[in-house]
Formats: sequence, C-alpha cells, structure tokens
Amino acid sequence: MRLHLVDGTYELYRAHYSPRPGTTAPDGRDVKATAGVMDSLLALLHDEEEAVTHLAVAFDNPIRSFRNALFAGYKGDEGVPPELRAQFDLVEEAVAALGVRVWSMKDQEADDALATAAARWAGEVEQVRLLTPDKDLGQCVRGQRVVQVDRRQQKVMDAEGVKAKLGVAPESVPDLLALMGDDADGIPGLPGFGAKGASAVLQAYGHLEAIPDSAAEWTVKVRGADKLAATLKASREDARLYRTLATLVEDAPLPGTASLADLEWKGVPEARFKAFCEGLGLKSLQRRPKRWAA
Repeated sequence: MRLHLVDGTYELYRAHYSPRPGTTAPDGRDVKATAGVMDSLLALLHDEEEAVTHLAVAFDNPIRSFRNALFAGYKGDEGVPPELRAQFDLVEEAVAALGVRVWSMKDQEADDALATAAARWAGEVEQVRLLTPDKDLGQCVRGQRVVQVDRRQQKVMDAEGVKAKLGVAPESVPDLLALMGDDADGIPGLPGFGAKGASAVLQAYGHLEAIPDSAAEWTVKVRGADKLAATLKASREDARLYRTLATLVEDAPLPGTASLADLEWKGVPEARFKAFCEGLGLKSLQRRPKRWAA
C-alpha cells in the first residue's frame, strides 16, 4: 500500500504553461490548465507501476500563507495570469470529480499539507511518494520510506538521492535554502552563498547554528570562506528567518481527512465525472477512466 501526495499547484502551473493545445469551455472560459491536471492525474491513476491505492492532491488557494506575514518578499499572487487564477477553484472541483481527496490550503501551503501527511502516515504504508520536483520537499524524504518523485523527469529520489542532487541530507535542506535562497518562493538567501558553497559548509556542520563565525575555524575548504563567514556572522538572524520560511510544517490542517482510510481511492465516480466533463466540453477525457467507483 502506497500513499501518493501530489502538489496540485505545481501540476496546475505545469499544465498551463505546457505546449498542449488550448482548451475552451462552452461558455468561453479558458480551462487548459484544469484539463491538463485531470489528464495528468488520470495517467497517474492508471499507471500500473505506481499502483495508486491512497491519494491526495493539495493546492495553494490563494497563493499566500502565514509566511507572507513573516517576510514581505515571500511569494504571493502577483504575476499570476488571470486566466490561470480563474481556475484555482475549478481545478479543485475537477480533482474531486476524479474521486480524489483535495486539500485546499489557506493559511498554510500545499507543501505543508504534503509534509504533514508524510509525517503522519509514513509508518502506516509501504511508501509515501511526494509527487513534486520542488527542492523544499527534499526535507521530508526519509530513507526509502518517504521519497520524492519527479514525474516529468521520471526520477525518484530517496534520502541518498536528495544528498546527491542537493549536496546535503534531507534534514539540512531548509538550512541550504536559507543560505543559497530559493527564487521560486522569494527567499533571497545570503549574498555570496551559491549552491556549491552552501552545501559544502552544511555537509560539515548540518545546521546554521553549528557553523563557526570565523572561517579559520571551518573544517571544510570553501572558496571565499572569509567573506562568506563574515556575511553569515552579520546576517544570522536573516538566515534563521529564511530557514523558517523554507521549513515545512507538519501540523497543517488536512480538510476532510481524519485517517488514512479517508485517502483511499476507490475509482472515478462515473456520474459526477461525466457531468463535470460535459459541463466543460471535455469529451475526450470522458473516455479515459479505466476504473469506475462501485
């Protein structure tokens, strides 16, 4: 038994910017992104190797969270194309029409929902699979019990895979993002710290607090160490704030979910799914499901 946790916001954006043909509903609405997410999820549900038994999809709706109150530069709704923003509620209806549990996140983010579910149920399933390529989810990976899956690249990362890709163990990922920054989330990082230097220091020390103020005390050789050490010494409070922004919470509310049993996928509810597709003019999708709910 596996638990598949999908970053729905990532899937929505990916579908919107994909080269797939545009899709327009009978009432003139742009529904390309919604149709793309449905298509992607149907492919996942029908994938024999993935063998989906329990599943949830989380969305940022809106794209703001408690982190925006902590740091003004954190990602928000600015720049979201209006035709995409108009589908935030619609795509949640679409996923529910597939018989899949939806987590619509308000004060927390979709990634927080995934982190919470992974922490809560990792001990009850054979494997938790986090379906998103976002670097911050690397912090949730645990051995081969909780893994990160990039469906587009067809790559699966366990704890060793995270270390090979990012240069640090999963538990140091928030510290890494604090130092090097994360453009996707609006975390600036500290000046001078690139991925290579930040990961080298954290390989030696693990977390921000353990890094000595003076480069003369560092046990690892890093290019420009004196300058980097001085920057960190002067900006430790900033670094701690950035780490807080990058740290996923594990106690986010999961709407409609009291236990793992609430995430069991029992098939596509035929009447609901066909009615939804009919309303959006998605005739080709109506023929896609291979397993209907009893």
